[in-house]
Amino acid sequence: MTKIIGIGNALLDIIVPIGSDEVLRKAGLPKGSMQLIDNEKRLRLQEMLSGLSSAEAAGGSASNAMQALSHLGGQAGFVGAVGPDRYGEIFRKCCGEAGLEVRLMQMDEATGIATTLVSADGERTFGTYLGAASLMAPEYINERTFAGYDYLFVEGYLVQEYDLMEAVMQQARRSGLKIILDLASYNVVCDHYEFFRHLVSDYVDIVFANEEECAAFTLVSDSYEGLDALSEHCELAIVKLGSRGAIARYHGGDVFFADALPGCTVMDTTGAGDYFAGGFLYAMTRGAGLTKCLQAGSLLGGTVIGHLGASLPEEKWHEIRLKMKDILNGRF
Repeated sequence: MTKIIGIGNALLDIIVPIGSDEVLRKAGLPKGSMQLIDNEKRLRLQEMLSGLSSAEAAGGSASNAMQALSHLGGQAGFVGAVGPDRYGEIFRKCCGEAGLEVRLMQMDEATGIATTLVSADGERTFGTYLGAASLMAPEYINERTFAGYDYLFVEGYLVQEYDLMEAVMQQARRSGLKIILDLASYNVVCDHYEFFRHLVSDYVDIVFANEEECAAFTLVSDSYEGLDALSEHCELAIVKLGSRGAIARYHGGDVFFADALPGCTVMDTTGAGDYFAGGFLYAMTRGAGLTKCLQAGSLLGGTVIGHLGASLPEEKWHEIRLKMKDILNGRF
């Protein structure tokens, strides 16, 4: 069975629904963005939100995608760094319950926290304190890091550490893995544009992007034209179109399309792209064609947005696995 390991920031999500986007203005967080914050700002943000209800869950883009893949029955792992604290233990426990093989480095700094502010329309905005995750460095990446796996899933948020990203890409290539990159966030792509272009052109086989990220990377506003441009740099490109579905194209091939999951109620878009990737990759490892892979991604992405946070109860996973069988058998 094809095995996929992810690498990224091991973060605990603190998910806070907000009634008004005025909270974002006061916090200095652009709606829909991911902003890195220091511990002082994290504590101020925590104080600002202290009167609101919240939920905790293991987060981080690569972790979410690999947990989704594992819940479906895929073989998946995760590499990251946590601290010697309660949040680190919660993260480890959540990954273990999802069936992930975790290769976690324990650092002396506190576990990273992603304060996730969920607007009334379901859009999520992140104030991310990396903590221990920021201490993952090139010297921790070696021939054992990805041993036993066929694909490496890399979250684009790691791009802010250039030396680490180069070490990860080079080790994956030396270990014979194909590389999957999720572009993470439009503002991250804009801030590190040239480095992203280098990574995709020189290392990456498969790229996931949403419309904004694709436009930021290709400088093309039309999503179909952007898909064509993106696929010129890699073996396979996937662009998520939100409520309009998703499209994919192999380098030099035809464009494939699948609708979004019908009847979705948007409560929280946290993890939607990560779950889409998990579903797509599960179908891909089962030998499915691109249309079925896109349908599988839409199934997971469309399901998780109806729940608060990037986690689902086991009864919901049971329903998803039954629907996934229908997709793979052509009955969806």
